[in-house]
Amino acid sequence: MKKLTKVLAAASMLLLLSASLFADPPKKTSDASLSVVEALQNSFRSISNTMLPAVVEVDVTETKTYTDPFGGMSNPFEFFFGQRGNGDDNDSNKNQREYESKGLGSGVIVRKTGNTFYVLTNNHVAGSATKISIKLNDGREFEGKLVGADSRIDVALVSFESKDSSIPVAKLGDSDKVQPGDICMAFGAPLGYSQSVTQGIVSAVGRSESHMSAISDYIQTDAAINQGNSGGPLVNIYGEVIGINTWIASSSGGSVGLGFAIPINNLKSAIDSFIKKGKVVYGWVGVSLLDIPVEYKDDLGVNGIEGAFAAEVFSNSPAFKGGIKPGDYIIEVNGKKVKSTNQLVRDIGNLEAGVTANFTVIRGGKKISDIIVKIEERANESDINNSKMWPGFIASPLTDKAREQLKIDDKKVKGVIATNVEEKSPAASLRIQNGDVITAVNGKKVTTLAEFYEELAAAQKSVNFDIYSNGGTITTGTYRF
Repeated sequence: MKKLTKVLAAASMLLLLSASLFADPPKKTSDASLSVVEALQNSFRSISNTMLPAVVEVDVTETKTYTDPFGGMSNPFEFFFGQRGNGDDNDSNKNQREYESKGLGSGVIVRKTGNTFYVLTNNHVAGSATKISIKLNDGREFEGKLVGADSRIDVALVSFESKDSSIPVAKLGDSDKVQPGDICMAFGAPLGYSQSVTQGIVSAVGRSESHMSAISDYIQTDAAINQGNSGGPLVNIYGEVIGINTWIASSSGGSVGLGFAIPINNLKSAIDSFIKKGKVVYGWVGVSLLDIPVEYKDDLGVNGIEGAFAAEVFSNSPAFKGGIKPGDYIIEVNGKKVKSTNQLVRDIGNLEAGVTANFTVIRGGKKISDIIVKIEERANESDINNSKMWPGFIASPLTDKAREQLKIDDKKVKGVIATNVEEKSPAASLRIQNGDVITAVNGKKVTTLAEFYEELAAAQKSVNFDIYSNGGTITTGTYRF
């Protein structure tokens, strides 16, 4: 058997050898095909040669603190065998020790004013730095200064001084034009290998899942991005910056083809804000927005229409003053269609305080245009509280499933359900509770969300509700606003 196996193996080798001897020789790549590849390669070279001098390595030093358990002791064994401290409340502060932590990231030069160059990078790269060093592609190093940083959009702006006018400034593109399949290149200092470039395509745009920031809709790319690439530019085939590389999705910590970049259009206004004010100033309207499911849209009469639902409005806010009402379905702002709640949040945040915005909404099944709202600077979180939230609850449709859960057998009961009642809100002051069925507003019966919010919007200066609860109907007190 073994001898037969050897013979068969030898025969197989002979057949393979014969096939290779008589096979056609490999064809030479045609000049036309090669020229196409060369043109693509030359394009990549040109982009790299143009962009690399504007890409920098950002070396940072952060001063951090830790608690030294032996702090202030001449003999560390006192910690185990002797009395520690003298009862001073500040004793714990004496044990705080500082140390320097070093890190690096990437950045791109985006502006020049006189001898000042401005580098765009991530907040998580330079936002907490006590020392910053900017290293150019040619090896020169400059002392960097933090101009401003913002953790919400994870962006920072760093400046350095140089009289060398030949240092290039990167050209910013239009990230709104980016589409899946576009060729792109990622620049930066991955794992400390400064001024590197990788190439891939745009895998997706508008990434804004729940675990991501609502402030940015990320560009996804399969161009290799690793630690150290953060803050570096994502560039299109025209050599324009279309995004700032920010993070990767990876179980190993290395690139697996899931990199994400902040679209450059989301950052253009931030650059101006940092230079003028040292911070990003967010526009504020004063509306609590909500993503609503299909059954809500059906009850509102907006199914199949893109937009964002204004669930509640802060009293005395720009929206309140301008005429936006709870229950309005916002479909346009300044003529731009609203495709999602996150998009509306970003668009409003990018508007400067003091400008006016034109809102178009659907209210009670009717389209209402020319609602003019003057944008204000976002207030401190402490100034935004439940007592100013109108009406202080979110209305929900009374579906068959909801009837079953609330044990409402009487089919004659029509209305909407009060949910998410906020403490100390107007609704709470009227003793409205989660699960109450609101059957009328100011004495006018309501059977759908559209009818409820239409009557709520029509209320002038005061409102009361009829509520079905535990088999009976009561009328709340009157809330004046």
